[in-house]
Amino acid sequence: MNVLVYLENIEGKFKKSTYEVVSYAAAIAKQTGGTLTAVSIGNVAESTLAEIGKYGATKILTIQQDNLNSFVNQAYASLIAKAANSVNATVVVLSNTFTGKGLAPRVAVKLNAGLVDGALELPTFDGTNMTVKRGAFSGKAFANVNLTSAIKVITLSPNAYQINDLGTSASIEAFSETANANDFKTIVKEIIRASDKISLPEAELVVSGGRGLKGPENWAMIEELASLLGAATGCSKPVSDSGWRPHEEHVGQTGIAVAPNLYIAIGISGAIQHLAGVSSSKVIVVINKDPEAPFFKVADYGIVGDAFEVVPQLIEAVKALKAQA
Repeated sequence: MNVLVYLENIEGKFKKSTYEVVSYAAAIAKQTGGTLTAVSIGNVAESTLAEIGKYGATKILTIQQDNLNSFVNQAYASLIAKAANSVNATVVVLSNTFTGKGLAPRVAVKLNAGLVDGALELPTFDGTNMTVKRGAFSGKAFANVNLTSAIKVITLSPNAYQINDLGTSASIEAFSETANANDFKTIVKEIIRASDKISLPEAELVVSGGRGLKGPENWAMIEELASLLGAATGCSKPVSDSGWRPHEEHVGQTGIAVAPNLYIAIGISGAIQHLAGVSSSKVIVVINKDPEAPFFKVADYGIVGDAFEVVPQLIEAVKALKAQA
């Protein structure tokens, strides 16, 4: 099966999830004996594109037009579908980011393809059919979805697959297809990014706080610990609802679902809605003075103690460790 992977970029730079999804797509191509082609839309330097070749893509189609430098959902979907047709791809892979979640259903419709979002591991094959494992019921279970369509579209959850540098290289070609005028009826006029913050959905480490911190004035130690660890900061729903922290930091079923390598929950009881948004974390550490807090039931490591005593000691321990490095 030939595979096409979409290379999502932010202002000309590829995110970690892009390298993950290329590695994932390369593994699918290897399993099925097909080739992997990547498609990039927007203004990306050739040297940056060339890096993608190391992760298994043999060809990179690049589309650089002034009206495509900002993300346009319908136009991007049309071009990805056209790129898939041009290389006879029967599998199309995107990252399950905000952008990928918007693109994948549109691409699937244009290709008359089956769709699985949020894949967690490599699919298995039975002839032309494919079974993909994804999370279900807000992370409380897994679903094995069987795709029987001729063309299949998959989105990969961030942090679900390792990046594999294969030492290969790829050719870079301009893709001559253009989007239709109707694809630009809705466009993004401006994007303002919090460039000084680590992206919460893609963070490998997350430090999150809850009502146990008693007020926004006590958030400095959360931010200090996160800064020392190179982590993103998050919070529980009651915290964002109270205005202590911005809503874009709200982690949970009705907020942002995260899947970091390490999730540190400080002063969060662990309501089911919050657990649903963090259940895909590889390691969960809970700090709470209530030994009966529900979060301890799912934690890999737990500290029963006052956050105002434990966290400062943890900060000093991290500082000491970094000083020795």
